[in-house]
Amino acid sequence: MATETAQASAMNRPLSAATHHRPWPRPASPWVMAQEWCNLLFAHWPLPAAALQALLPPALTLDTFEGQAWLGIVPFQMRGVRPRLTPSVPWLSAFPELNVRTYVRLRDRGLEKSGVYFFSLDAANPVAVRIARRTFHLPYFDAAMRAHYDGRTVHYASRRTHRGAPAADLVAGYRPTGPRYRTQSGDLDHWLTERYCLYTVDQKGHPLIGEIHHAPWPLQPATAEFLVNTMAGAAAIRLPDAAPLLHFARRLEVIVWPLRLVEP
Repeated sequence: MATETAQASAMNRPLSAATHHRPWPRPASPWVMAQEWCNLLFAHWPLPAAALQALLPPALTLDTFEGQAWLGIVPFQMRGVRPRLTPSVPWLSAFPELNVRTYVRLRDRGLEKSGVYFFSLDAANPVAVRIARRTFHLPYFDAAMRAHYDGRTVHYASRRTHRGAPAADLVAGYRPTGPRYRTQSGDLDHWLTERYCLYTVDQKGHPLIGEIHHAPWPLQPATAEFLVNTMAGAAAIRLPDAAPLLHFARRLEVIVWPLRLVEP
């Protein structure tokens, strides 16, 4: 009985319990899912704000940094995905994922909250794709993916296989090039990464918010070589010719709350 209690306590523990770095209080209700994001690359390109705002649902407002909009392409590996009080299952809890995202802001419960909006989320686990599309109203897509870390470089490849979805491919190699550091509030790298909610809309176009919590990002400067990258084009977005801004993170624990309607 004591062992079972200890195991339940460990699965229920408040991951990343520190909250001093958050821009608004952590939700008081119980979180519902835990995840680990591993070997993650943030690749960001600047884009005209009007171009991205035109692609957002009408209920969402684009967030900009000093008037500049940004698009992120984010390959990583999911590990330890599990519901609250449930252990992770190897065949379901670990898989590559690849996100195309920008940034939006809405007023919720009296606070202005800046969050993430996803144009697409490709994943190599069809069960996870179905659950996420139904439960989180997010544009998840099936993909054939592989991610291999050779001790120096992450070799990443993804080909979308989802029936009826636009073709989208990524082949890239990336690695960190410097020590870990913590971003400072007001800096661009902090603005791009320190986000504690996502936004989407329901079938009627009403905005939904999903809150998350984690420790501050342990970022590292990075380098990357993109051999194939049609991820943005699949969302009708043309990337500029400029090199992207790159950051790497080895591992981050995350806890997730259920979606709810935005309450202005």
